[in-house]
Formats: sequence, structure tokens, C-alpha cells
Amino acid sequence: MAPTSTRWDLVVVGAGPAGAAAALGALHADASLRVALLDRAGFPRDKVCGDGVAPHVLDLLAEVRVTGLVDDRVPVGLLRLGRGGLVVERRTARPAWVVPRRILDARLVDAAVAAGARLLRHRVRDLRQDTDAVVLDGEVRAAVVVGADGDHSVVRRALGRSRGPVALALRGYAPVAPGRRGVQVIEFGTRHQPSYAWSFDRGDGHANVGYGEVLHGGRPAPTRAQLFERLEALLPGAAEEGRNWAGHLLPLSTARWRPPAGRVLLAGDAACLVNPLTGEGIHYAVATGIAAGRAAAAALREGRPERAGERYARVTRRILLPHLRHTALAARLARTAGVLEAGLRASAADQRVFDDFVELGLARGRLTPAVAFGLGRALLPPVRPAGRPQEPA
Repeated sequence: MAPTSTRWDLVVVGAGPAGAAAALGALHADASLRVALLDRAGFPRDKVCGDGVAPHVLDLLAEVRVTGLVDDRVPVGLLRLGRGGLVVERRTARPAWVVPRRILDARLVDAAVAAGARLLRHRVRDLRQDTDAVVLDGEVRAAVVVGADGDHSVVRRALGRSRGPVALALRGYAPVAPGRRGVQVIEFGTRHQPSYAWSFDRGDGHANVGYGEVLHGGRPAPTRAQLFERLEALLPGAAEEGRNWAGHLLPLSTARWRPPAGRVLLAGDAACLVNPLTGEGIHYAVATGIAAGRAAAAALREGRPERAGERYARVTRRILLPHLRHTALAARLARTAGVLEAGLRASAADQRVFDDFVELGLARGRLTPAVAFGLGRALLPPVRPAGRPQEPA
């Protein structure tokens, strides 16, 4: 239980990547701040995730002096995308890493504690805002609070905010199937769109494997058995000898990003920031967590903690809003099988298109001219020379 007599400068609810990053961002800006990290679980602990860590995440963490996080892990430089027999495999501009969240989150928490945060095991159930503080469960007082408590965020609900579209995913760990070593594999669904199955090689003989699809109000959510069936249909053999299966809801981002003002901020999944194209959320979590921590530190430094949300909104909207608009548009376009397949063909034909699609799905990318021209070429039929007779069928 958290101490009742201490008033904290910053309390972060949830010690996953977004929460740890918030503590790191604040303490990097001002090492004298009293920062508490609250989490209901002890660390290390598992979280349902694809475990992919983009290089952009490491760039952000280096800004707050966290380095060497994946030095003992095996980088993965190949990405294979497929749908219904159409396959493109290319090397990415920079490699990614596949790090189980049990390892990644514990290392981030250790870094936050080393920077000066205090980790407390405490499950937050209630939040109320007084004139001069935010009070959690009637006993923990803070000048600023960052809600980084995931999809079922207590903090988000206390602010009266609801989530938007969600996806349901099933994840497990299994021996790497033949032909999938050293590569991140994504196979898009052909029946239940948008959906895909994945196999991400961890580099230790096992892979993170799973299946996810966007839920729709007009059809029932798939059962656990159906999730397994759809995974096997898309990636035969991926789940053989699999263990540690678990399901999870992913709160998908939309074109609208409106952070709350005031003393209470939201980051990562709690802010409904999961890429609707790929389900990637760790980059968003770390980016918004660091930004939230910095905003809190700046507001506290000027003696105006009630302006933390305003500062945070200004920064994150500039960073994220154009990207979120482009991912929302791309996600709508990808619901059409012809557009998705055109994107795969364009990626197979042009490394620039492939790289831009990867950037759109992992970090802060946009629908670039290269992507637009590539899609256009892939969608339009070839133009026959004028006056040349057509060959008989």
C-alpha cells in the first residue's frame, strides 16, 4: 500500500512502458522531483503483446539516458508480409527486436527506479481532483497524475472518457516454425477483415505468435477456439507446441487526438493509442509517456501543475496528430482487399514504398508520395500503346 503521508509531485498509474517512460521523462527534466510509480502487479510480469520493439523506441529512450536495453537480444532485420499467396519479403531500414514484455517492462522499471522513481505495489480504484491536488483512493495525493494503466484504464474512466474501436488478439510462444527463422512474419486475413496472424522470431528458438482482428458491432467477437482456428489457417504450424496463450483487447487510435487538460494526463494504451494498421503500441507508449513526464516537470517548475495537460496536449498533437490522421486513412483503405494487395505489390516493386509502409505502421510515418504513386501503379491496369492492336484472347 502506498504511504498516506507523502504528497508526490508526480504519480504515474501503471508501470508498463508508458508509465516507466513518464517517470523517466519527468526525472530526466528534473531529478529532484518526487515521482511514484504505482502498479497492481509485481515485476517481472507478463503482458499480452507482439513483443516487437522498433528502433524508434530505443531512440526515444536514449533521449532520457536509457541505453543498452536490448544489447543481449537478437535483432531481426527481415519483414515478410503476405495475403492469400501474395508475399513480399524485404530487409527493413533498421532492424527491430522481439523482447518479451516480461523482460522489457522489468528493465524499463529498473531504469525508472535507478533514475529516482519509487515503485509501489498499489491497485488504483478511484481518482478525484481537488483544487490543489489529485487524490487517488482517498490517500495518495499528487500535484500531477499520468494515467498509463492500459486498455481498462481507471484513470481514463475517471475523466469520463470512453475508448473507440478495439481489436481482439490472442498471443502465445511456440518453437519457430520452419521457414520463419530470423524474420517477422505478418499474414493478413482474407475472410475476417481487418485481421492478421503473426510470427515474430525472438532469436532463441521460439517465436511470439498470434492472431488479431478488429471487432465490429454487427458481428460477435470470435471465441478462443475461433482465434486458434484463424491463426492456424493463416500460418499453418505456427501454434504447434505453443504455450502461455492469452487474449487481450487493443484500443485503436483514430484520426482524433484530444488529450485532456488539467492535472491528469493519459499515455499509451490508456490514451487509446494503438496503431490501427499493425497493432503496434510500444512506440506510442514510450513517446507519449516521455512527453507526459516532461510536461509535468515543466508545469511543476513554473508552479502551475494545473497546466500540465495543456503543455502535454500541445506537444503530442504536434507530434502525433498528422501521423494519426494518415494511419486512420490507411486503415480504412486497407479494409478493401484490392488496396491491401496493391500495397503489397507496390512494396515488392519498390524498396521506398516498403520502407514508408513500415514507418507508417511502426512510428510516425505518413502516406508519402512514394506510397501514393506505388499504390496508383499497382491499382491501375497497364496502359497499352496507342494504335497497337490488342492480341486476340
